[in-house]
Amino acid sequence: MATAHVVFATITGNNEDIADIITEKLEQLGVDVTESEISQTDADSLEKTDIAVICPYTYDEGQLPEEGMDFYDDLQDVDLSGKVYGVAGSGDTFYGDDFCVAVDAFGKALKDAGAAQGADNVKINLEPEDDDIKTLDAFAEKLVNKAK
Repeated sequence: MATAHVVFATITGNNEDIADIITEKLEQLGVDVTESEISQTDADSLEKTDIAVICPYTYDEGQLPEEGMDFYDDLQDVDLSGKVYGVAGSGDTFYGDDFCVAVDAFGKALKDAGAAQGADNVKINLEPEDDDIKTLDAFAEKLVNKAK
C-alpha cells in the first residue's frame, strides 16, 4: 500500500480544508495517509513516505508561512529521491503577483530535494469551492498514478 504525508500551514482554516480534501481522496484511493500541521512536522519524515503533499498559505506580500520556515529550510537537507510530490494551497487574488507564491516555493524546494512532481501545483482563491474540490480530487488521483 502506498503511503502519503499531507502537511499543511493555515491561519484561516482554508489550507487545513484543502489538506482534508486531499487526504480524504487519497484514502479513498487506498493510500495510507498521515496529515499534520507544518510546525509539528519534521521535514525528514517525508523520506519515509511515497507521496509528499504540502498545503501552504502565502502571507502578506509573498511571504512563506512563518511557522513553516524551519520545515522549508530543512527540506534542503532531505533526500526525496524516488518520492512523488504535490503542492496545493490557498491564497487571495487581491495580492496579484504574490498570489500563492508559497505554493511555487515549496514545489521548488521539494523538486530540489529530489522528488518528482506528480501533479501540477494547485492554487485556490480563499476557501475551496465545489470546482476546487474536483480539482483537488484530480490532483490526488494524479499523485497516486505517478507513485505507482
